[in-house]
Amino acid sequence: MKITILNDDISLKRQLEQGNEQQLQTVREVIQQVRTEGDAAIKYYSEKWDGFAPENLRVSEQEIVEAVKNFDQQLYIDLQEAADNIRLYHNEQKRSGFRLPLADGSYLGQRITPLDAVGLYVPGGSAAYPSSVLMNVIPAQVAGVKRIVITSPAGNDGKLPDAVLVAAHILGVTEIYKVGGAQAIAALAYGTETIAPVDKITGPGNIFVALAKREVFGEVAIDMIAGPSEICVLADETAYADEIAADLLSQAEHDALACAVLITTSDDLADAVSDQVEIQLSKLPREAIARKSIENFGHIYVAESMKEAVRAVNSLAPEHLEVVTENAEKVSEMITHAGAIFIGRYSSEPVGDYFAGTNHVLPTNSTARFASGLNVDDFIKRTSVVYYSEKTWKQNSPKIARLARLEGLEGHARAVESRGWDKGEEE
Repeated sequence: MKITILNDDISLKRQLEQGNEQQLQTVREVIQQVRTEGDAAIKYYSEKWDGFAPENLRVSEQEIVEAVKNFDQQLYIDLQEAADNIRLYHNEQKRSGFRLPLADGSYLGQRITPLDAVGLYVPGGSAAYPSSVLMNVIPAQVAGVKRIVITSPAGNDGKLPDAVLVAAHILGVTEIYKVGGAQAIAALAYGTETIAPVDKITGPGNIFVALAKREVFGEVAIDMIAGPSEICVLADETAYADEIAADLLSQAEHDALACAVLITTSDDLADAVSDQVEIQLSKLPREAIARKSIENFGHIYVAESMKEAVRAVNSLAPEHLEVVTENAEKVSEMITHAGAIFIGRYSSEPVGDYFAGTNHVLPTNSTARFASGLNVDDFIKRTSVVYYSEKTWKQNSPKIARLARLEGLEGHARAVESRGWDKGEEE
């Protein structure tokens, strides 16, 4: 890996693919076709791009039963425990609203209402991502969403991976469709004969899925347009080079555009990690992908002090941050911008990806400066409530009318005054 002295130019921002004009035009055509032709368009594009046009778009109960029957029992137990951990963590995020009492029975308040329906997109085809099911479904369930829909592209055998169906089964989700790509996003946004529309779409996908989510935003809500994965490790001389290298590669293997950065105060650690990355790359099954990531977006920065290193981390605002230093918890308290923070030697990033309970859907490309990871709040609405008694109205209506006229909005003033107080009465 490239090793340099830390400087002010450090950045996670990459020239990422935002979709060329041809890709965008394709997505727009797909969305329009799905809006006008419904299921027929979905089957057409599924055949064209996935090589499979399902006769029935919806996964049958029997398919779910078979997936559970065929699944490894220990893995089932592991998924169940992971789901329990995720639910425990997200239960702490629940809101109950509030009521602020005023005089004479008046009050202000806020009501928390779950969304009616959400759609989760799960990438598929050659791979299975049951963790995506857990991370997207559970916060929606905790929020109280009544209808949760999963869409995912089928494999060459016309089926969804057993792991995806088992994860859905564990969570009690039964509305699952064999639909992928931009056509799935269009179906969730606008509905077809088989798939009723939802209010929000979450979940990762390829460039066509990302572009489709961007196109339908406004018609429905979306979680985010996430870029390739990132990891930043903040470490000092107490860290072990082989462990840090393994953590960097855990994200590099995601995507050739993934970013892996080490910021350290130790020259010796920098050299040792660079060597270890090369040693471990040669033994990694996804070596080709990880090597491109490391060559293009992997970097090791050496800082003069921990203060300078922390400042650099906050400038990066990485998706995942590991703090592997002496007094790691104290150092982590100086971090203000990161999607998720993993403290200490034994809190490797994959712990959060799969099992600990925190959500792995996180802001990328330095957007952790202002954005948060997926959480229960993403699946609720906050509604303001105002109740004024007659006495409170009488006390405040002249003030409200004056403020309305200050802004030149006579209709607003008259709406307040129309309630019957003596127009000539002084406050």
